[in-house]
Amino acid sequence: MPHKFNACRRHKFDKKRYRVMNWAEYNESLRQRGDLTVWLDTDALRHWTAPRQKSGGGQLRYSDIAITICLTLGLVYKQPLRQTQGLMRGIVRLIGLDIPVPNFSTLSRRGRGLNLPVKSRTRRSEPVHLVVDSTGLKIFGEGEWLREKHKTKARCKSWRKLHLGLDLLTGEIVCADLTLDDVRDPTALPGLLDQVDAPVSRFPADGAYDGAPITGLLNARFGNAVEVIIPPPKNAIPSPQSVHDPSLRDHHIAAIQAHGRIAWQSSSGYNQRSRGETHPLMHAAHALPSNERDDGRVSLGQN
Repeated sequence: MPHKFNACRRHKFDKKRYRVMNWAEYNESLRQRGDLTVWLDTDALRHWTAPRQKSGGGQLRYSDIAITICLTLGLVYKQPLRQTQGLMRGIVRLIGLDIPVPNFSTLSRRGRGLNLPVKSRTRRSEPVHLVVDSTGLKIFGEGEWLREKHKTKARCKSWRKLHLGLDLLTGEIVCADLTLDDVRDPTALPGLLDQVDAPVSRFPADGAYDGAPITGLLNARFGNAVEVIIPPPKNAIPSPQSVHDPSLRDHHIAAIQAHGRIAWQSSSGYNQRSRGETHPLMHAAHALPSNERDDGRVSLGQN
C-alpha cells in the first residue's frame, strides 16, 4: 500500500492543494502550446518584393520585411540558414502562397546589413512592478585563440555585467545597463531608475539591495507608496521606532520571525522576483559573443 511506512503519521500532513481547479481548461491551454499556427500578414505579402531602385546596379529581389521574417523564424526554431530556407518553403507550401523564398546565401548576405525596425516605447501611466537583476558577460577575443592555437598565456581579461529591469506585469524590459565587473548592483540602480518613465508600485529585489540608502532612493524617485520587498538578513533586528512607527522592513522582519522565511516569500510576492532571473534575455546573454573595444566597452553579437 502506498505510504504504508508513514501511515501512522499521515494525519500530521495537510492534504496537497493545487492552485489549478479548472483542469479541463488547464489541459486545453497546455495542448495549445504545441499548436502550430502560422500565417503571413497581408501587408507583409504586399511588400514581400523590394521596390525598384532608381540608382544603378543590381536590383534587390526581396524586401527587408521578407528577410526579417525568414531570419526570425530561423532564430525561433534554432535553424541554420539552409534549414531556414527549407522551413520557409514548407510554410509557404502549406499555406498555399505563390511567393519566392530567399535562398540561404541571400539570407546570409542581406542579414549582415539588415536594419531591423525598432519598436518605439510608449509612455505608460500604469504603475510598474519593477524587478532588477544582473548577469555576467564573458569577453571573447584573441586571448582564447592564442591559448588554444599557440599554447600561450592569454592576457588577463575582465568581464562585464548586464543589468536588466523587468516589469512583472507585462514582461517588458524597461531599463538596461552594461557596466564593468567592479560595479555592484546597488551602485548601478540609480542609472537604471533614470530610464523608467512610469510610476513604480512594487520593487522586489534580493538581499543585496537591503538597506536604508536603497529604500530612500526608491521613495525619493517614486514616492512613499512604493512597496519595497527585500529580504532582510538572518541577523536583522527591528529599528528603534518599530514599536510606535514600524517601517516596511520592520514588518518583513516580524513576519519572518513569526511565520518563517519561506512563508514570508510566498505571502509578500517575493517569489515573483525569480521571473527576472529566468527571463530569456538573461539566458541568451551568456551565449552571445562579445568584443572588447579600445575604450573598454563591449559590443554584443558582432564577433
